[in-house]
Amino acid sequence: MTFVQLIECRTSRFDEMNRLLDIWVEQTKGKRTATYDLVGKDRSDAAHLVELVEFPSYEDAMRNSNLPETDKVFRQLVALCDELPTFIDLDVVRDEPLGAGTVRRFFETLATAGELPPLNDLLDEDVHSHDPLNPQDTIGLDSVRAELEMWRAAFDSAFTVQDLIVQGERACARWSWHGTHKGEFLGIAATGRRVTMTGTTVFRFGANGRIAETWWQHDQLGLMQQLGALDQLEQ
Repeated sequence: MTFVQLIECRTSRFDEMNRLLDIWVEQTKGKRTATYDLVGKDRSDAAHLVELVEFPSYEDAMRNSNLPETDKVFRQLVALCDELPTFIDLDVVRDEPLGAGTVRRFFETLATAGELPPLNDLLDEDVHSHDPLNPQDTIGLDSVRAELEMWRAAFDSAFTVQDLIVQGERACARWSWHGTHKGEFLGIAATGRRVTMTGTTVFRFGANGRIAETWWQHDQLGLMQQLGALDQLEQ
């Protein structure tokens, strides 16, 4: 279970404290178990600082605390504080960037049986899609939906999200895709073949939380080879 340590302190020597944290990061390379560090300054009280440090587990946090470098820097940090810092130990029970759910629902919706839903709860009205398969960008909800319908008419398929990283207004998903070629695709008549493909998609979210822009990268050559489109070229 992910573990978070929340540290509160008061100091008027923030710049010195910040330099000490940089020193700790440099000295603990390859040793530390902390995976994320965030420091916030109280807008109503500039001397009030809150630091949030994330670890894979409580045990990892304890190993990190026992590093000689951590102990040395911690003592120096305490000396910069106006009073002893306070610690709150937290087991993380929910950790899901808000955009992650939108991305997962998007891929799940693409595999929906029957008619494709309107998608207006997932995509902006003026969404932009960048796909190397198309010579021009696809712009607008109706156009993007029509493009997705083209894929759905050609393949019974589904996505599996292998990795998903969300940061601010952007997300990146590494996915695998598998399906059965049931209809015409880029001039290739249905073959009934089972095909697979891997790729990544970068998403940008709008102010309303819906997907405003996408950038697709996928193994087009591998897909065309599986469909037999390269057979004549290989002979």
